[in-house]
Amino acid sequence: MLKRLTMPDEMEDAARRIRELIEAHAEWLYAPGEGSASVEVRRGEMDVCPAQGRLIFSCWTEKGVRSWRVRAWTWTGAKLLLEATRRAGAQHALIELIPRASTKSTNAMISAARRERSVRLAQLACSCVEGACIERAALSTGAGRGQPGRYARILLRRHHTSLFVTGVVTPGEAYEVDAFLSSTLIWFTRVGAGARTALKGKLWLISDSRHIAALAQRVALLRSELRRVISLFEIDEGWRELKSFRCPAQEELWAAERRESFRRPSRAEPGETASRIIALAPGAIDMVRARHGETLRFHGLPFARVRRLMGVEHIWFGVGGMHQRRLLDERTAPDWDRLFRELSEHRRAEATDRRHALYRLAPEAWLESMLRRDITRLDPGLRIAPLYAQFRTSREGALSAGARPVDLLALRRDGRLVVIELKVSEDREHVLQGADYWRRVEAHRRAGNLVRALLFGDAAIADRSPLVYLVAPTLRFHRAFNTLVRALDPRIETYRFDINEDWRAGVRVMRRESSTDY
Repeated sequence: MLKRLTMPDEMEDAARRIRELIEAHAEWLYAPGEGSASVEVRRGEMDVCPAQGRLIFSCWTEKGVRSWRVRAWTWTGAKLLLEATRRAGAQHALIELIPRASTKSTNAMISAARRERSVRLAQLACSCVEGACIERAALSTGAGRGQPGRYARILLRRHHTSLFVTGVVTPGEAYEVDAFLSSTLIWFTRVGAGARTALKGKLWLISDSRHIAALAQRVALLRSELRRVISLFEIDEGWRELKSFRCPAQEELWAAERRESFRRPSRAEPGETASRIIALAPGAIDMVRARHGETLRFHGLPFARVRRLMGVEHIWFGVGGMHQRRLLDERTAPDWDRLFRELSEHRRAEATDRRHALYRLAPEAWLESMLRRDITRLDPGLRIAPLYAQFRTSREGALSAGARPVDLLALRRDGRLVVIELKVSEDREHVLQGADYWRRVEAHRRAGNLVRALLFGDAAIADRSPLVYLVAPTLRFHRAFNTLVRALDPRIETYRFDINEDWRAGVRVMRRESSTDY
């Protein structure tokens, strides 16, 4: 339970004990509340001291020194919790300080628990195959150094046949299915490639009831040679039983797709207030329509929201989460001016401090905003407008089912739809995300929803499946990109676009390759 600090002697005692805890560990993870990423800090970069009847905690970050007023604190034995405020109470946070040694210990415990679940999964799978034995039951590689893997990596043997088994051994969301399947295909290809029994063996994918349908949809998009060796199994909540789950054919995906009403995204012009803000930096600021108003972005980074209340437009500004947005009025006007100056200085291609948070935040949104202004930089054959960014193919709330928005949806001059997926760093999900977006756009095309919604006005949409453009800087494609592209059904026509590493200064296509080249 957090200890409230109300008296001066309590603050003196808290300061002494917190300093002792900080000094006991050379490195810490500093997590300054919801919506902010954790950063590593050294003990010399933190300080706590009473001042003018308050207990002040200070920490050095890449954004400079951040000072908080500590109102309550506790030490759980694994981490230091500080209930704190700043900006005269306008910003609240529950700061977590985690000793690095404790993090390593926690990761070791998590890894041991997941390995135990991998063994349980191996035993369950082995019991379903007469004459099989467990040759290996391990974990996948973690996302980062020292982090435990999330997927079981199991190899069973039956006579001279290999049975590769994998499943998720930690809770996850539906949209993480792409990560699971991508990781599995890379593992299966690499391990099987070194064995003479490679594709003579089988691959079992095990998932729970919440994710098995989404996983089956992805498997249906793979080439026939892979689909023949893959079997899907649904595991019950108690991990006591495996039940076979049939993978649909692609034709069944279109038949099963709901014929829900499809709304054409709004293309209304910005209002008076939004237009006035855009005019401050028209080459950098664009607008996206939100449910209850307009969101303004500086090179893709949302920094202001315009909402109409009681017939009057109001502006909320800030680049953090909801708790960091502030209403623009006379009192906050200096903060608004400061934010705009910092955006103009740091969020530009010529910025001198490329470690600054405003330069590094939302890089994919920055790239998207540049292509929205002129998509022909990517492909001269694309129509400049209409062009849809963050295009939703499902109703609101469908994110829980894995239906994330498409980065860009465009139309070529020959009538072919184009699904564009952008990355600026290595991401093994790149290929399967693009394939899943292709599936959902193709379902709407076959159902006639895009035509009925006049999505591209009077322009004719060709009676052909969409193209998939996968875009990233030349050195930022995942090393297994070719492996994953080759795993897709050849009917998913995919193109790789290598753009220049300094794309912030202007997008240039350095190389373009078709999936048929792999």
